[in-house]
Amino acid sequence: MDHAKRARDLFLEGYNCAQAVACAFCDLTGLDQETTARLSSSFGGGMGRMREVCGTVSGALLVLGLLCGYSDPGDPSAKTEHYHLVQEFARRFREINGTIICRELLAGVKTRPGNEPEERTAEYYERRPCLRHAGEAAAIVEELLRERGAINE
Repeated sequence: MDHAKRARDLFLEGYNCAQAVACAFCDLTGLDQETTARLSSSFGGGMGRMREVCGTVSGALLVLGLLCGYSDPGDPSAKTEHYHLVQEFARRFREINGTIICRELLAGVKTRPGNEPEERTAEYYERRPCLRHAGEAAAIVEELLRERGAINE
């Protein structure tokens, strides 16, 4: 499956940025789309439109945690290995975009302040980089999973 395309398609369907990336990997995580959408719903708009960490990054990290995370609090090496993976994702995303912070990614884009999501119109999609970032984040996750043998070519 082309997870980057799936993430972009989900964003165009109206899912927020975090949901679009996280739900694009339901085929691998084993979670259904509704559960995944709920789990990732708080992270859209840089965490509830606060413009903090980009929602596409949060959605991607949710997927990496589900597929490559650790669960034993007494295993510091697994924790270290996972944090390396998280930081490698962030490094690759920053390499493309310069930042993982939503407000910085949206610099120069006219947005409406507040907690109400903006209406999804053609103009909305045209002026925002979010659709592109959803694809980029999903592509990086897919690349990292392939490198680790978690998915096949």
